[in-house]
Amino acid sequence: MTVQSSIGPARHEVQAHRGASAIAPENTIAAFRAAAEAGAKWVELDVALSADGTLVVIHDDSVDRTSSGTGSLGDLTAAQISGFDGGAWFDARFTGERIPTLAETIAALGELGLSANVEIKQHKHHKSLDQLVHTVQADIGRRSAKTDIMISSFDPEALKAMHQLEPGLEMAMLWGRPPEDWAEQLAAIPATTIHMHFKALSIGMLEETTRRGIKVRAWTCNDPVQLVSFWGAGLTGVITDDPKVFLG
Repeated sequence: MTVQSSIGPARHEVQAHRGASAIAPENTIAAFRAAAEAGAKWVELDVALSADGTLVVIHDDSVDRTSSGTGSLGDLTAAQISGFDGGAWFDARFTGERIPTLAETIAALGELGLSANVEIKQHKHHKSLDQLVHTVQADIGRRSAKTDIMISSFDPEALKAMHQLEPGLEMAMLWGRPPEDWAEQLAAIPATTIHMHFKALSIGMLEETTRRGIKVRAWTCNDPVQLVSFWGAGLTGVITDDPKVFLG
């Protein structure tokens, strides 16, 4: 089923979760290309540091689940990570797909005409938050003029640090279910966006966020029917594994 534009998100408010991860291996160039082919304008992606301080696009703190390799990111260099197959685990058609660096991904997004929601992962092997955010800043600084960037994280300290470096970028606080003091936590960053699990949405909270000028995007919803009642209350956008179901 697809959602009609009158009761669904604007096209630029549909973000492909780890790329179009329902149809291609997550957080790979193939998944970002699939998102573009589906009509998405934005992709969501995860970044973390390798042992030698390179940002790689991966959700976990190890390569075990999404590649042919094994080991923690903290024990693997970017060169080692690039040697693993990051696609065959998903489907044989993607054999040879690699786990990309953020720099490689930013270049590819420019060619694809995509913008990115960069989720900063805080892992135990990271040496410092300062190193992490400065590396993010350096990599996104090489983006094409066609590529917009927003930053999201479950870690408010990461958002605070990124805001200090890049005050012009949208900062989105990630929550499964927002805490009671969500407004105060956003103000402390400062951030004007919440990304929350779609099952935690409520009409009352959306009315309150709308009143305060706070954007809310829902993650990770793959069934448009589950969001129909929230668009009119102020839901801003959706992060989905399959952008086609929201884009038609």
